[in-house]
Amino acid sequence: MPNYNLNVNHKDYNVAVSSAEMPLLWVLRDVLGLTGTKYGCGIEICGACTVLVNGKPEKSCDLSVASAASKRITTVEGLSANKSHPAQVAWINHQVPQCGYCQSGVLMKVAGAINSGKHGAEISKEIDNICVCGTYQRMKKAVLGL
Repeated sequence: MPNYNLNVNHKDYNVAVSSAEMPLLWVLRDVLGLTGTKYGCGIEICGACTVLVNGKPEKSCDLSVASAASKRITTVEGLSANKSHPAQVAWINHQVPQCGYCQSGVLMKVAGAINSGKHGAEISKEIDNICVCGTYQRMKKAVLGL
């Protein structure tokens, strides 16, 4: 069974998995118990599984644990300890979530855009995640002030 060193939310883990090709999503959820990252489509379309890898948004459903090893991974649980990240504050202020299923992935996409120096309308253009509840208008209002 292969072992991999992962840095997730600023903590180091050594994980033993059945295959080097196991998606990071399953390692996060099933091995580490970090269930904030969601499974949506499994083919990198919906974005529910988005995490930050070295500060940039990546879809974890098709990213192998071997590819993620030795990189900095941030999940929605690691975005901030007290909901003080600008994206989280905007989401709360604008009451963005409805069912909430896609929201962790969207928050990570927005956090990645902020990390790359984008603001407001530039961030809005980055959101390509699928939201079945249709909270896109609230998402746009939330990011316009960022």
